[in-house]
Amino acid sequence: MVSASPLQKLYNTCNEVFDSCSAGIIPSPDNIQKLKAVLDDFKPADVGLSPEMPHFRASVAGETPVIRYIYIHECEKFSIGIFCLPPSSAIPLHNHPGMTVFSKLLFGTMHIKSYDWVVDVPPSTSAVVSPSKSKQPVVQQPEARLAKVKVNSNFTAPCNTSILYPTDGGNMHCFTAVTACAVLDVLGPPYGSDSDGRHCQFYFDFPFSNISVDGLSLPEGGDEGFAWLQERKKPEDLIVVGELYGDPTTVET
Repeated sequence: MVSASPLQKLYNTCNEVFDSCSAGIIPSPDNIQKLKAVLDDFKPADVGLSPEMPHFRASVAGETPVIRYIYIHECEKFSIGIFCLPPSSAIPLHNHPGMTVFSKLLFGTMHIKSYDWVVDVPPSTSAVVSPSKSKQPVVQQPEARLAKVKVNSNFTAPCNTSILYPTDGGNMHCFTAVTACAVLDVLGPPYGSDSDGRHCQFYFDFPFSNISVDGLSLPEGGDEGFAWLQERKKPEDLIVVGELYGDPTTVET
């Protein structure tokens, strides 16, 4: 009997793990570990990638790096895809509403900074960023909301799969490619539409000390682990080109 390919095994595991899940519903701990174990074993060769491919070529000085996203599978329960990031390219700070996300760095070194919302402060705790501090044009600004830094580190492959949850684990994150990088991503469920409130939202982040809010006190340890996040439009200089993964029959559904 021929054993299943790594991609087929990943699809089969995702189909099982996310079968009874929906937005905001996290898979069981056993299922999370099952999927993590499959991803931890993934290697670049399993998806036919190498840093020498044109996808990872450094951009010409002065040009915006082009990020490619390779679609492997998407259904209403989950999606599987690969981000191909050339050196110095970045995916700006963004969220994953109601999702459980597994990210496996296949090769390269990547800086990841992530945040979770601070929930143990009064619901009314928000701030308005002054035009002089905001990176947006001088118009009415969205309020900024307090968030706590979850991760702010470089990761080099091979390393374990990272997991984020709807309200924990660094649900809002940004990726910066220190070298050429490939990231295998599994989202459960995929992004939704504006109407169901599960679209991808981008953010600016501001140091906590930039904005003062009367009566707001932080846990012991100071303000270095906190920041204000302000919604923004999708950055104009973010270029992501999508393509299908090889033969669409690679994974049997």
